[in-house]
Amino acid sequence: MSFRAQRDVRQGMGGLVGTSAKMQKIYEMILKVAPQRHPVLVLGESGTGKELVARAIHAYGPQRDQPFVPVDCGALSPTLIESELFGHVRGAFTGASQNRTGLLALAGQGTVFLDEVAEMPVELQAKLLRALQEREIRPLGSNVRHPLEARIIAGTNQQLDAAMARGDFRRDLYFRLNVVKLRLPPLRERKGDIPTLALHFFERFRRADGAARGISSEAVSRLAGYDWPGNVRELENSIQHAVTLASGPEIQVCDLPSSLLYGTNGQGGQLSVVSLPEVERRAILDALESAGGDRRRAAKLLGIGKTTIYRKLKQYGIAESTKPRSPA
Repeated sequence: MSFRAQRDVRQGMGGLVGTSAKMQKIYEMILKVAPQRHPVLVLGESGTGKELVARAIHAYGPQRDQPFVPVDCGALSPTLIESELFGHVRGAFTGASQNRTGLLALAGQGTVFLDEVAEMPVELQAKLLRALQEREIRPLGSNVRHPLEARIIAGTNQQLDAAMARGDFRRDLYFRLNVVKLRLPPLRERKGDIPTLALHFFERFRRADGAARGISSEAVSRLAGYDWPGNVRELENSIQHAVTLASGPEIQVCDLPSSLLYGTNGQGGQLSVVSLPEVERRAILDALESAGGDRRRAAKLLGIGKTTIYRKLKQYGIAESTKPRSPA
């Protein structure tokens, strides 16, 4: 293994960030499969970074200078996806006024990433299977076949066993794509990576003229205690939210999105609806917990004056002797 590869396995590769044991295994698998040209199936919940894995496989492969073409199979309408993938000739259907090269051909000898491949219509799955088996592409309305040179990487957040049992995904296509399978862990299973990821996103979003220069230990603790149903994408959005709202030298707990402060069950459940006074009361208790019971510091975290917090403590029946709540 080269020095670069050894370094990247330790520190992360491409846009992937994390040093946990589970991510180390992902990095090692990427390095093993990258030099090959066979298909790879990347499984994982939404927001875990399936496209980043596909891009890393491409970047560490011998055809890294060739195009990387992502295709969101769930975003294209069933009437357009066949033309997008395979292309068409003039007159193939109403509105086809000129020839169009499909994405499978545009990738050349590069990589096509079929994101959410399980969303592809079953009838088109048959055509994709045929193309993979014969390594040929036939545009819509044409009898001429062209070689398929691109490497195929597919990703999905669905349970493919269940999809095949329902008849929504072809079993023969599954076996064609599943030469090598990479299963990405959800963020809740690698919480040790959360501080590193949070700092990574903070450095990306911080503004030169922004107030925040770091993340407080209390905020990091709150991030690490959340279960992240939206995975890394949700964490990224949360840090962007906090950077936008932060007014002090560090991101504080009160700068984080409301889903991290109150109203979630920590298991990806629905946000509970509470009254505004209850929201305020919980926010004060959270601030007191983060401040270790120091009411002046809690007031600073909340962005209110010390007189105001003492008045609120009395209003909500939070006694002067109230100790910070123990973590659940």
